[in-house]
Amino acid sequence: MESGFERLCSGVDGVDPLIEGGYPFPSVILVAGPAGTGKTTFSQQFLFAGADNDEVGLYITTLSEPPQWVMHYMSRIKRLNKSHIGKNVKFCDIGQLLRKATPQELIAFIDNEIAKTMAQRVVIDPITVIKDFLGVQYRPFIFDLVNHLKNWRAVTILTGEAEPNVIYPHEVAYAADGVVLLTYEEIDGTRKKYMEILKMRGTEHRTGKLTFNITRNDGFTVRAGSP
Repeated sequence: MESGFERLCSGVDGVDPLIEGGYPFPSVILVAGPAGTGKTTFSQQFLFAGADNDEVGLYITTLSEPPQWVMHYMSRIKRLNKSHIGKNVKFCDIGQLLRKATPQELIAFIDNEIAKTMAQRVVIDPITVIKDFLGVQYRPFIFDLVNHLKNWRAVTILTGEAEPNVIYPHEVAYAADGVVLLTYEEIDGTRKKYMEILKMRGTEHRTGKLTFNITRNDGFTVRAGSP
């Protein structure tokens, strides 16, 4: 670790060597990709890796699966220590709040949840669904939210899906410190999944596509040796 530059491990095998040992701390990282590419698994491993080191993680779900279903599916991955759930890995559902809150109220609520838990690791999954509720207020909301998140001693992962024919959600990517892109491509009749680090401030990161797997034993793992 560089002098005066802290990092947090990603929790995903094969990622940390690509980003000088981990995510800059504090920072906000966008993990983007279509449905089914493993965004939730990627971000959950980040939380559970921190819990293994006695750090607190906060998972905020917007309008994705309810927390109990996320926990149900994550319990299938053997490497994740289920005893952390509700203790060092805490869950918060803001789906109902989205339907009535102003941008300022949303940010205040998220700030309050981080303050209550003193989480060093935060996940908001997915962030992009909030655009449907805020409309033209979405972009300034993202700017304000990211600035608030950077004031905490935490690394925050924002997951997001891109609109058709767009690689990643630009409003979030511009504000974030890092962008990790997950994709799947059809090659010779089969689909392969790829991870690509597009941006990581303050980091000499690996570029180019790398294949990854998601298994019940090991969860999300990146094959750093081959494209």
